[in-house]
Amino acid sequence: MIDAQSIQWFPGHMAKTRRLMAENLRLVDIVVEIADARIPQSSRNPEMDRIVGQKPRIILLNKCDVADPNLTVRWCDYYRSRQIVAIPTDCKSGRGLNELIPGARQALDEVMRRREKKGMSQKLLRMMVVGIPNVGKSSLINKLSGSKCAKVEDRPGVTRGKQWVSLGDGVELLDMPGVLWPKFDDKLVGERLAFIGSIKDDILDIEHLAMRFLQDMAENYPQLIAARYNITQEEMEGKDGYDLLELVGRKRGMLQSGGVVNTERAAITVMDEFRGGKLGRITLEKPPYPEKKE
Repeated sequence: MIDAQSIQWFPGHMAKTRRLMAENLRLVDIVVEIADARIPQSSRNPEMDRIVGQKPRIILLNKCDVADPNLTVRWCDYYRSRQIVAIPTDCKSGRGLNELIPGARQALDEVMRRREKKGMSQKLLRMMVVGIPNVGKSSLINKLSGSKCAKVEDRPGVTRGKQWVSLGDGVELLDMPGVLWPKFDDKLVGERLAFIGSIKDDILDIEHLAMRFLQDMAENYPQLIAARYNITQEEMEGKDGYDLLELVGRKRGMLQSGGVVNTERAAITVMDEFRGGKLGRITLEKPPYPEKKE
């Protein structure tokens, strides 16, 4: 097992996806990029800007129902400052999705006008849906289409090939498989992706992962950890990640013979409860300040 900070995960089908995206961009009008609202920057493929180029784009900050609402507003403001429309969504319940089609048509308004002047008016609106594994692409497509056309599972690497989905009213989606990138230049990016489950747990040291997560939580959301695991502020004081993991295991009665805490079981519980939204509304990264315009 290896820790999230050193992980480089790039299955062959993902290399193929990058080529597919580049080859199929000419078939669509706009790119819908789905990110996880809990890590809005780390869950965006840094290669996407290069692949998409000047093609119009919308970012959906999915799983906003389990993200910190104040930070979600700040992230939307940040992307707006960069002339990118960002919409908070919950693809399972459908929250925010009613803004997607109007937002796409608005973003394409100038493009459509230019086409009309050239006699190239087009009735269909074609959108490419992209995102890293496990951010909710299949849930989005199922919700919009009202069917189970896309397989939904809470693990990375489920969708393996592109598929067209018709939504009616002249709207079509091109669903692409989730794609990570060859190397995480920032170790924290790999770690945060592992936190939300975009990297397979079976190649990670789950105890190390939970320790790092608990350290982050103790710094930024100590009240949520205290409430969930019945831990007092005094008990958390001065604890490192391993101490916190042991404390959680002890509070939950995860003891082995001799009173030793089963830290692996505790780690699995912590990560499962975070991913399931049971710890509360959490965002693990803050937006940089918008650049000042001259």
